[in-house]
Formats: sequence, C-alpha cells, structure tokens
Amino acid sequence: MSRHLLSAADLSRDDATLILDTAAELARIADRPIKKLPTLRGRTIVNLFYEDSTRTRTSFEAAAKRLSADVINFSAKGSSVSKGESLKDTALTLEAMGADGVVIRHEASGAPHRLSGWIKGSVVNAGDGTHEHPTQALLDAFTMRRHLGSLDGRRVAIVGDVLHSRVARSNVLLLKTLGADVTVVAPPTLLPVGIENWPCGFSYDLDAVLPKADVVMMLRVQRERMKSSFFPNAREYSRRYGLDVARMAMMPEQTIVMHPGPMNRGMEIAAEVADSERSVIVEQVANGVSVRMAVLYLLLGGSASAIGGPPVGAGVGVDSLADVGVGAGAEPAFAASANAPHPPDTGLRRRHTDAVVAAEFVEPQEVS
Repeated sequence: MSRHLLSAADLSRDDATLILDTAAELARIADRPIKKLPTLRGRTIVNLFYEDSTRTRTSFEAAAKRLSADVINFSAKGSSVSKGESLKDTALTLEAMGADGVVIRHEASGAPHRLSGWIKGSVVNAGDGTHEHPTQALLDAFTMRRHLGSLDGRRVAIVGDVLHSRVARSNVLLLKTLGADVTVVAPPTLLPVGIENWPCGFSYDLDAVLPKADVVMMLRVQRERMKSSFFPNAREYSRRYGLDVARMAMMPEQTIVMHPGPMNRGMEIAAEVADSERSVIVEQVANGVSVRMAVLYLLLGGSASAIGGPPVGAGVGVDSLADVGVGAGAEPAFAASANAPHPPDTGLRRRHTDAVVAAEFVEPQEVS
C-alpha cells in the first residue's frame, strides 16, 4: 500500500517535526549554484490540478524537479475532463503511464481521499474544496519556526474568511499538534458552524487579539466561493478586519505577519503592511518549495521507516542527507532506482479523518 499526505490530522507531532527538520536541511541547496539532488531520479510525479493555481502548482513542480523527478503537469482545462471524463478514469490513465505520485488540487472536498483508494502511487493533497491544504500549513509552520523557534505556547491569530478557507483548517490542526495556541478571528458570518468544537479559540474582535499575538495570519476573502452576501461591503470588512498600519502598531515588536496568498491588497491587508519588514509573505513562498521537497522526499524516497522513526534523512533510500549532497559529505549517491517497488505504508500514518467530509466527493454515475 502506498503512502499519502491527505490531511494535517494525519500528522503526529513526530511526523510534522521530521518533515520540518528535513525541509530545513533541503533548504540549504537554495544557496548552491546547482539546485538539484538526484534523490527521486526515475520517479514520475503528476500535478493533477482541477482548479487554477500559481504558487502551489509551481512550488510542487519546482520541488519535484529539484529532486530530479520527472514531472507531468495536468490541467483540467483543455483535457478529456471537458469531455466528461471522471476523476477516477483520469487518475487510472495517469497511473498507467507510470505515475509514482499524484499531487491533486480539486474543487470537491474529499477528492484526494477518494483518489488514494483508486491508485497505487502516493497522493498529496494540494487543496480540496474548503476542506484542507496540509502542505500550506507545513510551510506556514516552517516559516514560524524559523522566526520564533519552538511553536510551543506561541499565540497565532488566523484572521478573515475562515468559513471558506482550507488553509485555516489545516493550520488549526497542525499548529495545535505542534503546541501553538491558535485563535481564529472573523465576523460571525465567516466562521463555520461548529467552530466551538475546533481545537482553537475564536473571536469577533481583531483589536482585542492583536496585542497578544506572536503571529498574525491574514486570509483572503474568497469571493468566488461566496453565493450570498457575508458582509455589507469591502470597505466595512476592511475597517473591521483589515490589517493596516495602525493595527500593525498594536502588535508586539516580534510579531510576524503572514498571508497564504494571493492577497487582496487594500482589503484584508494594506500594501504598507504586506511590504513591511514584519511581513514574511514572500519568504513563505520560498519555504514552500523546501517543505514540498521534504514531503516528496519522504513519501517517495524508498524508505519503510522514514516518517516518525530515524533521525532526519536516515533510511530514506540513502544513508543520510549528506549522501545526496545536502550537507558536507561525499559525492551525491543515487537513491531508489526507477524500478524500485513502492514502499509499504508505514510512514505518514493515516488516522481516521472526517468520513462525512471525505464522502462529500461522489463520482457521477455513468449514463449508459
């Protein structure tokens, strides 16, 4: 059975820490003249995107290519999907072409979970509907850790359109696992039903939360997902929940500002704040490549015990990260060969996730 990353809930503290530690090692190749490792040479990764994306798709492509994997970019537009081909048939077709891993973004919550039961390769959730986006949460945690050190006891405010945000859901789950104290802030209309059952606090008052926060993460208002009016107008939203210079002055000196992008400048975040020294938004994009390299490395590197077991880099198809040229060491050694079998499912261990959410995605019935 292949291994997958479908939800931030699948990650234990040890799992998440190993990914972040591995990403920190892999980030070092960004300073090298040649930013390539031979680790996944011979492996094929498919970026299966049913929704528009710039940062996530490009980030996964860059990550796979830096690990020397072959990359196939699939876009639903202009493909057989427009002719009515189902997700299952598309996935099976790509697997028949030799895909070892599939990175999927889909508008339907639960699509990656269904896909993981149809194909033998690893599946990575790159965003499914309003459900989750686990690699975004990992890169956010990686960025926080670089600036703040340990996340234990750190206070994180996630502000904005929580109702439609898969980023918020994954961050709440992962940051709680890593020991952070998370508070989501939004108008009542943009908080999901049952928010009191989430492992976080919630507030309607941004000004009361800002003076206590170590991290302020602003979320994009997702108008494309809104079927009705959730607030009077953009000006009113910005007045109550936008992060401007005056509100930035209320935050402690060490507080950092984050945003998963793309940004609506002037609405949820002022241009002066987005471009300020406290902003780490551009750094998040750079860190995304390192984190996604770590995820692909650990899932497809050929080890049966890479996650949650040995130290960083041990037993992932090579003796250490130094063996593939990350640290000081000998000449790079090749990892698992193209003909190596898929490793058993002992890595990113899957725990039971919300069956109702996974069941949201239902394939259309064929019409005879």
